[in-house]
Amino acid sequence: MRVLLVAMLALLAGCRTAGYYAHVTHGQMALLAARKPIDKVVGDPRTSDKVRQRLVTASEARRFASAQLGLPDNRSYTYYVQLDRPWVAWNVFATPELSVDPVVHCFPFAGCVSYRGYFNRDLANREAARQRAAGNDVSIGDVPAYSTLGWFADPVLSSMLGWDDDDLVGTIFHELAHQKIYVKNDSSFNESYANFVEQEGVREWHAAKGLTAPDPKGDMLSRSFTEQVLALRERLKTMYTQPMSDDAKRVAKAEAFEVFRGEYLAWRENEAGGDHRYDRWMAQPMNNARLLPFGLYDQWTGAFAALFEQSGRQWPAFFAEVQALAKQPPAERTQHLTSLKTP
Repeated sequence: MRVLLVAMLALLAGCRTAGYYAHVTHGQMALLAARKPIDKVVGDPRTSDKVRQRLVTASEARRFASAQLGLPDNRSYTYYVQLDRPWVAWNVFATPELSVDPVVHCFPFAGCVSYRGYFNRDLANREAARQRAAGNDVSIGDVPAYSTLGWFADPVLSSMLGWDDDDLVGTIFHELAHQKIYVKNDSSFNESYANFVEQEGVREWHAAKGLTAPDPKGDMLSRSFTEQVLALRERLKTMYTQPMSDDAKRVAKAEAFEVFRGEYLAWRENEAGGDHRYDRWMAQPMNNARLLPFGLYDQWTGAFAALFEQSGRQWPAFFAEVQALAKQPPAERTQHLTSLKTP
């Protein structure tokens, strides 16, 4: 699967240790210091043709986002940063050994999230080791882009330029959507909403550019694979609550992952038509923590699609409805989203 673009929303939002606060502050300040206006990078004769082309596309998408999609009109994504590493950051996810619930980290402004983000891979590895020592399952995710929710002018990063146009353009739409509306302590709402804005925005981008409609195969396979992972997570969740010894649960857990591997092979050859795009993910050791990101991005995407239709496919009306949802108590918000998702 494409690496999930999990927003590292803990930045500059406080933390449980002074050392971590110093790390994220230094990392964010280093990015700000390294920013260069995209117009200047594009006009620099030393800029490679490939980078220039990608930045021109990013600039066009940035203007389109505000002019056509009603997303924030600010300095975000008008700068470029050439990183000295393949990814801007790494997120560390953790769960108890016999639970699919995340180890949660809470921050004053961003609220509670199911990971800790690091600008340095060695520090991410240390946090992962600390979580393993505590007996938890751990997974580390590469982060090519994130949002500071408008606190700073987020730049286009070199880690974003290796994608195709749809991913580059869509990421800009996605992260600007976070800047427009964000709900503390509700990652599924935030990511599903931003994911819908990304998908619909890319469709409108194609139409405006006279391009063929985006190939739906990738989205269809992503939804299908995600559904299988979420089903696995639900099976594990149920199993962990059974009156069994911990040793018996460990055996059942290992068996569940092996069964899933077999199911994946059958799905790949039949439903996916031999598509191998998820082989790399499947080849990695499995544990509870690796399942955490699934569902964040699309649990309520269908609900937001229905809301967009109810809003006459008009962005101002849609954002007004999303904002109203964001202000509802969590239980009411979930109930409303469920009613939208289920015809």
